[in-house]
Amino acid sequence: MNNILVTGGNGQLGSELIEIAPNHQDYNFLFTDVKDLDITNHTAVAAFIKSNNINVIINCAAYTAVDKAEQQKDVANAINHLAVANFAQIAKDKNIKLIHISTDYVFDGTNHKPYVETDIPNPQSVYGQTKLDGELAMQKINPANSVILRTSWVYSKFGNNFVKTMLRLAESRDEISVVADQIGTPTNAADLAKAILIILPKISNETVELFHYSNEGVCSWYDFAKAVFEIEGLTTKVNAIESKLYPTPAERPFYSVLNKTKIKEVFKFEIPYWKDSLKGFKEKR
Repeated sequence: MNNILVTGGNGQLGSELIEIAPNHQDYNFLFTDVKDLDITNHTAVAAFIKSNNINVIINCAAYTAVDKAEQQKDVANAINHLAVANFAQIAKDKNIKLIHISTDYVFDGTNHKPYVETDIPNPQSVYGQTKLDGELAMQKINPANSVILRTSWVYSKFGNNFVKTMLRLAESRDEISVVADQIGTPTNAADLAKAILIILPKISNETVELFHYSNEGVCSWYDFAKAVFEIEGLTTKVNAIESKLYPTPAERPFYSVLNKTKIKEVFKFEIPYWKDSLKGFKEKR
């Protein structure tokens, strides 16, 4: 029996893993959040892992308030970087399998083709930099049987996300404006959760491996919003605007599409198209 520690249990991805956990009776999941376990405290994490005989860690915990991170650098760094180093060191010392979730925001968005795992990161925000620092710490410590999984534009029926924001705005507005010059790919957290449990038993590597995962396809935030309203049958008008008309404290990458060839070839599974997953999200919501 694998005893699996899932951090960030109250987040979007953690909540989706809770939903599908009953389908995996061969795993014993222990879901924690900040109130249960301080992941920035190495001693506390090591004690929890020892007392619960943990042999797999899935780190879904993250500081994801992209704009607030510009002012809360220390908090973002502690969660996105130092905690990852904690997990990596413990995983190496105890021979524990580790899956860590990272982000497309490690890239600067100047590419004109989907980013592959070997492309050089160049984050443009505190959030992106702290997530990259977490990746680099994990790679330096280099625990065996460990994976960094970068993803993008995550949404779920749980937590706060773009889809929920659009639906909330549609309740009180006849039209909204959404940036059309930032290009990426939405990721249904339910699909990502399934993918994690597909790859988990197949992970066998002596050094940290890096993979990209999002749903298939490409769109702008404007396209994403349009699709949300079309699928929901709403008549809310969406106006396309440039990012310069919607300034934010943190800079976002203009193009952050992730190439998924590696994960599909290594683990032999198909990834759903983003709009199909969005339709499925409506049906389950």
